Amino acid sequence: MLNVSSALPKNHPPVAFGKVGVLLINLGTPDGTDYWSMRRYLKEFLSDRRVIEVSRLLWWPLLNLIILTTRPGRKGKDYETIWNRTRDEGPLKTITRAQAEALAARLGDERIVVDWAMRYGNPSIESGIAALQAKGCDRILFVPLYPQYAAATSATVCDKAFDALKKLRWQPTARFTPPYHGDDFYIDALEKSLRAELAKLDFVPDVVLASFHGVPQEYHDKGDPYFCHCMKTWRLLRERMGFTVEQFPIAFQSRFGRGEWVKPYTDETIKALGAAGVKKLAVITPGFVADCLETIEEIGVENAEYFHHAGGEKFAAIPCLNDSVEGIDVIEALVRRELSGWI
Repeated sequence: MLNVSSALPKNHPPVAFGKVGVLLINLGTPDGTDYWSMRRYLKEFLSDRRVIEVSRLLWWPLLNLIILTTRPGRKGKDYETIWNRTRDEGPLKTITRAQAEALAARLGDERIVVDWAMRYGNPSIESGIAALQAKGCDRILFVPLYPQYAAATSATVCDKAFDALKKLRWQPTARFTPPYHGDDFYIDALEKSLRAELAKLDFVPDVVLASFHGVPQEYHDKGDPYFCHCMKTWRLLRERMGFTVEQFPIAFQSRFGRGEWVKPYTDETIKALGAAGVKKLAVITPGFVADCLETIEEIGVENAEYFHHAGGEKFAAIPCLNDSVEGIDVIEALVRRELSGWI
């Protein structure tokens, strides 16, 4: 008679299963502000074919021989001005961790494990998947923290997650949250936060500018919906606030290279507003869920200087939703909706 027990593997550890993972994912941050940390981060970011669609024959020598030689030093100095020295990390990492911790507390369900990762840099998406699996998660909800969809943001998160999943023998069941650029819970949170932040100022802005991260015009022409998603967010928030287009214009920041990007450009708009006699300006960045280099340094320092040099007197960079009550309201509403049927 066959002894079944003798045929079983010996000393096989029990396999954890039955939990649901939620992985919050943002863009990324360098491990440090030194040259080599910045170079590693920029190389990973600027080597992504979703981010840079230029022919590799043209891009490789430009990236490796010029950009990665000169840019790490300059960007490292910029990061130095916003670095969280207590934790020795960039603010995006600090805030994303806080968002994950706050979400876990809000959900308060032992069946759900919340973690966080970065598309570029650390902790990686692959390590996030491994950590969730080790805790028994056989289903994972991936949450790209981008309200407006773009191939260079949302899609590349999916790409990286699938790259990690295809290495696994036992894959977790996966879901990805959709963009939420026009959802009521998002617009509600933006309105509530903007009204509260404007009330804190010691001046009443003549203009409140909505600045979104830009994308090359070519990407829009190829069918990327990002520009349209930003326009919808802007329109809905403007209507909620009761602003006119003149009181609440839109612009796009952070362009890179010499090619044409979607317009109007934030820096040129801010200079023009100052030159036209606008004395008091506030800038909100509704495409970012957490403050980072692009909001703290680019808007709060660089563009503030443009405004003052053009004749402006009062300038305010409105904080992102971050891990505020309103910020976690958005993430919680999104996650609860997309966990439907699992929890």
